[in-house]
Amino acid sequence: MTTLIVSLIAAALALALVVVERFIANYGQCTITLNSKRTITVEGGKSLLSVLQAEKIFIPSACGGRGTCGFCKVKALEGAGSILPTETPFMTKDEIADHVRLSCQVKVRGDLAIEIPEALFNVQEYTARCANIEDLTYDMKRFRFDLIEPDTMDYVPGQYVQMLCPRYKGNSEEVYRAYSIASDPNEKRVLELIIRRVPNGICTTWCFEYLKEGQTVKLNGPYGEFRLSDSDAPMVFVAGGSGIAPFVSILHQMKHNHSQREAVFFFGGNTVRDLCLLEEMKQFEKALPHFTFVPVVARPEPDSGWNGQTGLVTEAVQRRYTDLSGHEGYLCGSPGMIEASIKVFTSLGMPEDKIYYDKFA
Repeated sequence: MTTLIVSLIAAALALALVVVERFIANYGQCTITLNSKRTITVEGGKSLLSVLQAEKIFIPSACGGRGTCGFCKVKALEGAGSILPTETPFMTKDEIADHVRLSCQVKVRGDLAIEIPEALFNVQEYTARCANIEDLTYDMKRFRFDLIEPDTMDYVPGQYVQMLCPRYKGNSEEVYRAYSIASDPNEKRVLELIIRRVPNGICTTWCFEYLKEGQTVKLNGPYGEFRLSDSDAPMVFVAGGSGIAPFVSILHQMKHNHSQREAVFFFGGNTVRDLCLLEEMKQFEKALPHFTFVPVVARPEPDSGWNGQTGLVTEAVQRRYTDLSGHEGYLCGSPGMIEASIKVFTSLGMPEDKIYYDKFA
């Protein structure tokens, strides 16, 4: 009986705190100082991520502020309170000691002082029109957008943008989602994104069921440090699914630069139906004399007629190489695929500091 009473009291207190937080607490005007040189005044009560977005200061966030991607890190110098249990899984000990926080988990309750990378001040918001939607597989599409305002974007192949998903039936809030740029960097008025449908995904559901050619969308970017190094070292690319997107942009860049670097691209799919852009990859092979595309199918359908490589994409890497000590690795896709690839690369002698990746949340 005592335990029940204690539980009821605790529940009542928790409910009271929620009510106070939502309907009574008024934090008023709060000042945020950025990088010790810029000050903005905002209404308190919302997350740091959302108030910065309202001020057109865009912090990377692949999960829409749900605290599941760990991308929206800022250094909180003053006023952020103690780090939350929801943040610690995404932080190293050094980051915690250096007051790094997830901006989506920091609530603006008073004045704050923070530091963000200077490059984020150059991130812009774009309006674009959906010009074309192309089916690539049963669950992947390529979306082509014509930029309207601003009408050009400068980015480095490998970077990504965030797209605003509006409210629609079944989704009551606007959210941002991150997608790698898949377009030719020389076509500065055009942006292409390759998007794979996520079951019950908020933004992918909207893209696949509601977004139509001719509609306008909001984007911001570019973001990210994933890009080719300036070295001449031979490269190994590994991707699966929509992880092919940044490599399409990178290959366009290599083609324009008449690159002589060796690059072998292992692209994995569970079945033959998961493979895409095979003809485009053949064209890149013709244009780039030292580029090889290796599609790998884990479980080919019995009637598919597949005569290419089978098994895991990491197994295909091991079949081709016995020593990767002089190579660089570039990976894009799910956390599991990236971790498995890093393990294989390092076991074959590739230094960890020569492995670059874009891990999808």
